[in-house]
Amino acid sequence: MGTFINIGNVGFQRIRNSEYIDKSRLISIVNNTLFTERSQSCVTRSRRFGKSVAAKMLCAYYDHSCDSRNLFADLEIAKDPSFEKHLNKYPVIYLDLTSFISDRNDDSIVDRMDAALLADVGKAYPDVPMEAGDRLMDFLLRVIEAKDQSFVFIIDEWDAICREYAPDTTAMDRYVGWLRRMFKSQDAVRVFAGVYMTGILPIKKYQTQSALNNFIEYSMVEPVDMAPYFGFTKDEVKRLAEKHHMDFDELEKWYDGYQIGDELSIFNPNSVMQALRARRCRSFWAATGAYDAVAHYISMNYEGLKDDVVRMLAGERCPVDPTGFQNDMSIIHSRDDVFTVLIHLGYLSYDWKESECYIPNREVAGEMVNAVRLNNWSHIADALEKSKQLVQATLRGDAEAVARGVDVAHDESTSILNYNDENSLACVLSIAYYYASNNYIIHRELATGKGFADLVLIPRKNVDSPAIVIELKYDKAIDTAIEQIKRRQYPAKVAQYTDNLLLVGITYERSSKQHRCRIERFE
Repeated sequence: MGTFINIGNVGFQRIRNSEYIDKSRLISIVNNTLFTERSQSCVTRSRRFGKSVAAKMLCAYYDHSCDSRNLFADLEIAKDPSFEKHLNKYPVIYLDLTSFISDRNDDSIVDRMDAALLADVGKAYPDVPMEAGDRLMDFLLRVIEAKDQSFVFIIDEWDAICREYAPDTTAMDRYVGWLRRMFKSQDAVRVFAGVYMTGILPIKKYQTQSALNNFIEYSMVEPVDMAPYFGFTKDEVKRLAEKHHMDFDELEKWYDGYQIGDELSIFNPNSVMQALRARRCRSFWAATGAYDAVAHYISMNYEGLKDDVVRMLAGERCPVDPTGFQNDMSIIHSRDDVFTVLIHLGYLSYDWKESECYIPNREVAGEMVNAVRLNNWSHIADALEKSKQLVQATLRGDAEAVARGVDVAHDESTSILNYNDENSLACVLSIAYYYASNNYIIHRELATGKGFADLVLIPRKNVDSPAIVIELKYDKAIDTAIEQIKRRQYPAKVAQYTDNLLLVGITYERSSKQHRCRIERFE
């Protein structure tokens, strides 16, 4: 067993000894790429989305130095026609680049990395001569000539060097050259049955487009057919919740919300597993190590950026064009670049059909609120803090307190939002009721021309609170808001809650610049 070659299946054994959600069908997808023009794959996901687990699984499956049949016998891949064909058939080189970043933070990192790989592969083939000045690829070619045996190369966190060094540094230039020599030349076709890389950022535009455009990419923005194999699906989390006697609705509220390709409901897997172990839901997101970067990005003063972050905190979606991003966290030129970075980091989700991004769940929303506080967006931070008092006032029917609370939210928000705009009116109301997301599913309805804004708050499972329908009117008598709710038959949308339903009308008087409120229990 080597350090980088033929490391066996110990890593996946430990995973199987823990609670493992079967993602082995991924192997079938990779099998279908071997010895084809698509044999080089790069899968990029945010931290804690199962990239390393998948890499260790592939290593255990392909590595010819071990017998992994029993590890896969009860998994889905064992039923696949390609299972026997490739099981433990290849010498596997496994490289986790983060191990070099921590110890070799200098311009010689690539030379040191290549030398370490060369030495280890050389030990695995003592009968193949090594010549002075050999690099890794030189020796692999000699092995292929002597043994007629193709390798599988697995690289975990391929972009660790790219995230550590600026694009124009010596280390980056050497790394680009190493990648080109290893995977772009005709020699790669002779040496590798397949190459599989994981990372956070895609590779197309890392100043390596000519070097690595032969890789097939599977990213948070373009996952192709890899979407179900990174992150947990709703059915998988339902089974886990039942097994561990946890409330699925709570897990969904905290950790669901990622749309990855055609998969509309993907949960953060690391957070789900930590919640199951802790026996309660809370935020585990700060431990990903990306938080400082998020706070930095949202502090950038691009036009409309602050408005859009606030709108997303209020539950809205914002348009985004990810195509201009250069896949380099140090090269940010626009609001779209900021949002695209946050999508790759997992702080936003991306709806490719609508070209929109949004905050996926309560866990991430909490971290975004922390980032808002860190950036001294004091007006918004104060409004979010005061939303708890507003929700409590609504539930006890204190209309005057609600009106005062919305006044405060209005005053706090108008520094960045135009209050004469219909969507901004709704946004202010959504910010004011932000705290309600703890116990309610909030449905936001945009203005239709008959009224400026509606919020419908449906209590979550096991929450003993009334449903709430809220209507905001601009410069109209307060009675018109309640009457409009009844006229539109909003309660029909929440028919199952009509025995426990509050109707809340809020109007803004332009002359006095104050809000009025009326609260009725539906009868």
